Amino acid sequence: MVASIPTPLPQTETRSSINYTYKYRGIVIAFTIIIAWIVSLFFSLSSHLEELKFWEIVIAIGGQTFLYTGLFITAHDAMHGLVAPNNLRINRFIGRVAVNLYALFPYDKLLQKHWAHHGHPASELDPDFHNGKQKNFFAWYLYFLKNYWCWRQVIGITLVFHSLNLLFHVSKVNLTLFWALPAILSSVQLFYFGTYLTHREPRAGYENIHRAQSTHIMPLWSFLACYHFGYHEEHHEYPHAPWWKLADVYRMKQGARS
Repeated sequence: MVASIPTPLPQTETRSSINYTYKYRGIVIAFTIIIAWIVSLFFSLSSHLEELKFWEIVIAIGGQTFLYTGLFITAHDAMHGLVAPNNLRINRFIGRVAVNLYALFPYDKLLQKHWAHHGHPASELDPDFHNGKQKNFFAWYLYFLKNYWCWRQVIGITLVFHSLNLLFHVSKVNLTLFWALPAILSSVQLFYFGTYLTHREPRAGYENIHRAQSTHIMPLWSFLACYHFGYHEEHHEYPHAPWWKLADVYRMKQGARS
């Protein structure tokens, strides 16, 4: 059973009260990330590894991982209607493109699970949460992956991998280093900063109805860590704030507390 979609904002808040004007900015940011990912992947896959230094390979893998994470964050914002808020058809299209480039995820099923997460965070009805037994990082991460991966994706990605190798003569080593590995590292990044750190139960217990907590780091590091996904309490409290506005929301809340 799919959880009902929660009220987007507390009753005392409205979209207009946050005063976010991003009519076309979400589309521009989304396409910037998608195009950057495509261009970076093209040059990485066509590079000659013997001509690259070790640190250049590491930077290329790190950069591609960061852009992979950007693809998922773009799809995530689309699930909240934030990429193209004035045109849901375009919003949905961009979300589907991003999540398919990421790992051939079925967008509609991902959308249902994500709203189940917002409706019942850190509970047995939350598809992102552990089952009460796999609480440590590695066990929870594997449990998390099992809830989202399916054979269609495994078969599809395998076909893409071998098609690129056989039809376009892309090196298997390049495909592994710059396509497969960054996707895996990105999943770890998203899980660690967006689920494990933010939804694991504190020793004193959960302190808010969203059962979420934020990582209190500077906005620049928050962006580099996971596109501000670590400002997770803010995301749950203001789900109509796009990822690139979460730092503003975080600063606003910190200022109100001081």
